[in-house]
Amino acid sequence: MPEIGAGDDLAALLLETLPNEGLADRDIVVITQKVVSKAEGRVVPAAQKAEAIQEESRRILRRAAGGMVISETRHGFVCANAGVDSSNVDVEHIVLLPLDPDASARSIRARLKHLCGKDVGVVISDTFGRAWRVGQTDVAIGIAGFEALVDYRGTVDTQGRELFATRIAAADQIAGAAELVMGKADNICAAVVRGARVRFGRGAAADLVRPPAEDLFR
Repeated sequence: MPEIGAGDDLAALLLETLPNEGLADRDIVVITQKVVSKAEGRVVPAAQKAEAIQEESRRILRRAAGGMVISETRHGFVCANAGVDSSNVDVEHIVLLPLDPDASARSIRARLKHLCGKDVGVVISDTFGRAWRVGQTDVAIGIAGFEALVDYRGTVDTQGRELFATRIAAADQIAGAAELVMGKADNICAAVVRGARVRFGRGAAADLVRPPAEDLFR
């Protein structure tokens, strides 16, 4: 993919770079947040980083030495620096999260269907740290075309016991799997996941945000 700028047609660029077989119905296209944000013009001068973090935060949860904060974004995500990031962008700028990642995913999905006629899912992925776990992994911050969770509640396990709580964050698993082939500095900003065991239909990454009433830690 070329360097992405404001107003670029991500769907068209993706289709141009795909192998000859292109997309198939029920593929899931995973796209990094960084290029989505660039295409949507969510880029500001690096000198405004502290101000941007404050503006992008619904509330600050923790502050660390060196200026890093853990904050809750307007979307409900809990992450470092409200998702404001300087990687894979020129040194004079920083990139903010999309205003509405689920809407961005729906727009890209609709554009892909218009251009190639295939009914696919879309994931917008970003790299998040995890409390109590070392290292980062990609998660879904926006999705379209399939349900974010695979719900096993009301089914039984291999021993016949009813499951009461198990819901698998399939969208996050797909984002993490895609990152294995995209990397962080390989100029690969998208991947196609084929054969994922998900339920196609309406879905949103907002469904992955734990409601405050169920949150035991904040």
